[in-house]
Amino acid sequence: MKKSILIGPALIALLGFAGVAQAQVKIGVMGPITGSNAAFGAQLKNGAEQAIADINAAGGILGQKIELLLGDDAGKPEQGVSVANKFVGDGVKFVVGAFNSGVSIPSSEVLQENNILQITPASTNPRFTERKMWNTFRVCGRDDQQGGAAAEIIGRLYKGKKLAIVHDKTTYGKGLADETRAALKGKGVTEVMYDGINVGEKDFSAVVSRIKQAGADIVFWGGLHTEGGLLVRQMQGQGVTAPIMGGDGITDDEFAAIAGPAAEGTLMTFSPDPRTNPENKAIVDKFRNVKKFEPQAYTLYSYASVQILKQAAEAAKTLDAKAVAKVMHSGMKFNTVLGELSFDAKGDVSNTGYSISGKSKSQYVLYRWRKVDGGRITYFEAD
Repeated sequence: MKKSILIGPALIALLGFAGVAQAQVKIGVMGPITGSNAAFGAQLKNGAEQAIADINAAGGILGQKIELLLGDDAGKPEQGVSVANKFVGDGVKFVVGAFNSGVSIPSSEVLQENNILQITPASTNPRFTERKMWNTFRVCGRDDQQGGAAAEIIGRLYKGKKLAIVHDKTTYGKGLADETRAALKGKGVTEVMYDGINVGEKDFSAVVSRIKQAGADIVFWGGLHTEGGLLVRQMQGQGVTAPIMGGDGITDDEFAAIAGPAAEGTLMTFSPDPRTNPENKAIVDKFRNVKKFEPQAYTLYSYASVQILKQAAEAAKTLDAKAVAKVMHSGMKFNTVLGELSFDAKGDVSNTGYSISGKSKSQYVLYRWRKVDGGRITYFEAD
């Protein structure tokens, strides 16, 4: 009996210590892990996963290790709402995602009702942050900003030319197309066609025929890489020589894999590439050499999202989502792989540009898809 009396308190103390050591803060990552947008889901997953591993290796957040919970929304709004509800049941505190604006918007309402903060690396539709919700943030730009940049480029390079606009009817794709269309007014470019296709379609011969008949000199594409790649491929197949310009929705090498040789010469607007920042070399090398994953497009945006959550929670000295959101809305500057970022009252990035290699760059720049050694086609900032 005496022996058990001595051991009992020791066991209780040990269990108590173990409980503290194993305490975890749960961060949910939501994105299209399966489906036609899975390439972007992989970017969000790998970016957040690596950030969490690096933060945990350095001690976690406020002494707590981070546990990642992955939710596959397949790019579908109703599935995103289901993922959000599951995160609620699992005790998630913060969510990184989603990718698609059409998923982020409805899921954010579920998350707000349950005191969960959401920061998206990729959802660009203005409505996401225009609803006066306390819990919505994004580290990317907005469609109205990107549409304005695309319009400036088209107006400069194709003044006096004919423009066709094609979109995929989604919240993101149509939203970007409409913002670009509105910004083009008065820039000397004639719109000869405005049309939409359905996500999942594979035969765009009718649309391509209309583009050809209209004599378009440039085609603006509002949509993602799968349908965009097919559209470019079929345009070339019907002898349409007009280049296509897309937005951030085609920023993955799968676009070129789908489009084939027709991808060469495609134009694209996106933010400056954080992979080119020398300060990110160690992190980029870790993705390439350890994870065997090329950190394209929104990978480092996802990484930055987790960095911001850590810094905001430590500034707030709590993991309470509303307190963390208050810090993020305060104008505090966060040091991230995207450079120094801060947020406005809506939850949008308040900076007008990004710092790459110590030089200030515009929020959106022009890229051109071209061949590299070995014949592979990928995107580079245009000269």
